[in-house]
Amino acid sequence: MKAGPSQEEIRRHNLGTLLRHVHIGGSMSRAVLAERMGLNRSTILGLVSELGSAGLVREELPRDTGRAGRPSLVVRPESDRVYVLALDVGVDRLAAARIGLGGVFLDRREIPVLPGRRHAGKVAEVLAGSALDMVDAAGHGTYCVGVAAAVRGMVRRPDGYVRSAPHLGWEDEEFGEDLMRLLGLGLPVSVGNEASLGALAEHLRGTGAGCQDLVYLHGDIGIGGGVITGGQLLAGDQGYGGEIGHMVVNPRNGRPCGCGAHGCLEAEAGERALLEAARRDPSATGREAVHAVVEAADRGDITARAALHDIGDWLGIGVANLVNVFNPRTVVFGGTLREVYLGSAAQIRSRINRIALRPSRENLRLRVGELGDDAVLIGAAELAFSEILVGPLETLARAGA
Repeated sequence: MKAGPSQEEIRRHNLGTLLRHVHIGGSMSRAVLAERMGLNRSTILGLVSELGSAGLVREELPRDTGRAGRPSLVVRPESDRVYVLALDVGVDRLAAARIGLGGVFLDRREIPVLPGRRHAGKVAEVLAGSALDMVDAAGHGTYCVGVAAAVRGMVRRPDGYVRSAPHLGWEDEEFGEDLMRLLGLGLPVSVGNEASLGALAEHLRGTGAGCQDLVYLHGDIGIGGGVITGGQLLAGDQGYGGEIGHMVVNPRNGRPCGCGAHGCLEAEAGERALLEAARRDPSATGREAVHAVVEAADRGDITARAALHDIGDWLGIGVANLVNVFNPRTVVFGGTLREVYLGSAAQIRSRINRIALRPSRENLRLRVGELGDDAVLIGAAELAFSEILVGPLETLARAGA
């Protein structure tokens, strides 16, 4: 017979579980933690004391309880002391953030990227420089426990090797290794697809909080996607799962896509398709260009309205297929698709009602993302925090605490 987990394994698991509760759920009392974890209060006291001695949590009086009498102490994450570095590689901008335990933004830097400076090595150099500046600014007594980067492309797990990022002009780049070498922090660097990390963020901290089955669609120049099923991010065999933008929705007369196929969802409903349908300057891409089309449609511009109708039609077909395959409870529209959805919701819903199977769609919720431009950075941070939420004390020790 296989032996059960040892007391040390149980303790390690419980420490990670408790830290995860306060990291994701915010401050809570020992009584609430005991109820959620199914443990007695003396065990919770021991776990809190151990995490507190390590400098991962602290107990304090709650703020603004609004109740009479002496309030119970609550357990809070030590956000200022323990943090990760989250990096985001966009097509026209780079972003770096220092995010504390509990998901608190402590520092943030954004750098515009000129077309001639998108080489992977240069991008890694710029991001590493910004990240190290933030580490220096954090000061003595703080600890970086993880680093993660988001890339608009196909990323192999677990080594962060970018197989293809066509909008960046990257093929077969050892981006994770380059970042780890340039940072020199002695920490591995995790790399993930930006839309998958956006899905993780909206699932944990955004409009999909508490939803165990979710599909996230992220609009940038292209369309990316992430799938949460049973509370877990769908990664696939090598980490390439969730390439929703390259689901073919128009095989006969489809537009050419950057991937080499025709009629992909990205080609039919992406930013370029919207701007072309709205008869806008194709060089005027980006969030502002998309916003201008949606605003024009709101003001009654017939061409802009027709463009949103057409794009909504293709998005609806794509979402209907996803509903049939994954049966999500929630579909979230993020990035530029947030605004596109708000301008074409009726058409999207109409297509879903005509194509998706009735049992799969009857409880479906369509939502816009709550986290806005922060979603990808927040998702990268959660990826970077994953190790400390499994082995809190061991991870902190490796960080030099």
